[in-house]
Amino acid sequence: MQETFVYDAVRTPFGKIGGALSAHRPDDLAAHVVRTLVGRAPGLDQAAIDEVTFGNANGAGEENRNVARMATLLAGLPVSIPGSTINRLCGSSLDAAMTASRQVAVGDADLVLVGGVESMSRAPWVLPKTERAFPTQDLQMANTTLGWRLVNPQMPAEWTVSLGEATEQLREKHGISRERQDAFAARSHRLAAAAWDEGRYAGLVAPVAPVGRAALLERDETIRPDSTPESVAGLRTVFRGAGDGTVTAGNASPMSDGASAAWIGSERAAGLLGREPLARIVSRGAHGNEPQYFGEAPVEAANLALARAGLSWQQIDAVELNEAFAAQALACVDAWGIDEEIVNAWGGAIAIGHPLGASGLRVLGTLAARLKASGGRYGVATLCIGVGQGLAVVLENPHAA
Repeated sequence: MQETFVYDAVRTPFGKIGGALSAHRPDDLAAHVVRTLVGRAPGLDQAAIDEVTFGNANGAGEENRNVARMATLLAGLPVSIPGSTINRLCGSSLDAAMTASRQVAVGDADLVLVGGVESMSRAPWVLPKTERAFPTQDLQMANTTLGWRLVNPQMPAEWTVSLGEATEQLREKHGISRERQDAFAARSHRLAAAAWDEGRYAGLVAPVAPVGRAALLERDETIRPDSTPESVAGLRTVFRGAGDGTVTAGNASPMSDGASAAWIGSERAAGLLGREPLARIVSRGAHGNEPQYFGEAPVEAANLALARAGLSWQQIDAVELNEAFAAQALACVDAWGIDEEIVNAWGGAIAIGHPLGASGLRVLGTLAARLKASGGRYGVATLCIGVGQGLAVVLENPHAA
């Protein structure tokens, strides 16, 4: 079995829904990060890329079902490079990296370009086909941007509640207050703004020229540096009334557009790329649970990955946990019993955004960069996934003392 490594990672700034990236097709955003990543390895013989694998949660629109192949062709890579697209909803691009790492580990590949993309702005409406020709009744379109659509009537009703209502049920289960959620959300904005100001994202983010706009989009579009627990507390609840609800637009991740990419390779890939690895992939974990409690699925996914690595939480220096909702993130942190200070130290999805298919590689790439910057040895990248799943990857900094 070969060792597997992350060699480089890059993403676009994440744009708000209807914002600066909304005029960009998802396949164009994907091609942008592919070109950027390849361009950062000028000595690479592109024919040495064994495969391109992307994560995408929609696939119903301009992604044309297999956005990995579309991005490869649009980016001008050799047509001989195969491409596949993985859909595990919010975990799709982390799943792409996990799949690539297995290919490398068993010797089927030395270098895989992995990525993820989502344009939630451009997600289409879909119209179901009729059961018979020439129907006389009205048909209702379904919005494919987020959540359940065209639900099978055999699914239990408690499984198919909205993501927000599911989060309300999760915070009730774990006794997480509105105050804690708002404080965590404000922290996300404060840390993300500070990380940008300190240059932490300079090598991780490739600016995008928005269609029809003069200025480049260089930073994530939804960060609010002036956020405080008090300002977040002033927002109204969305999924339940004020007397019973706690989840707001302020303590949940915004719908977003963006793309991400990374190199996953063997030791031999260092010579192909002309660079040393950022991190070693130590282990992986996946877990499923009741769909309405999707937010706590990372708990067991990460625990499983750590067990496979022979590590404990006490040995972990950094955690990148996708913040779908503040309540969801806090439920995981509490269950692990870890110090909140090691979690999302450069901000999280509540501030940065959550373009579903791109988020997995955002957390993986950020984790690798954090370990390198801090000198820490081990870290965990993990996400919750709608319909009750979680994924996790353990990274090791090969340069740690």
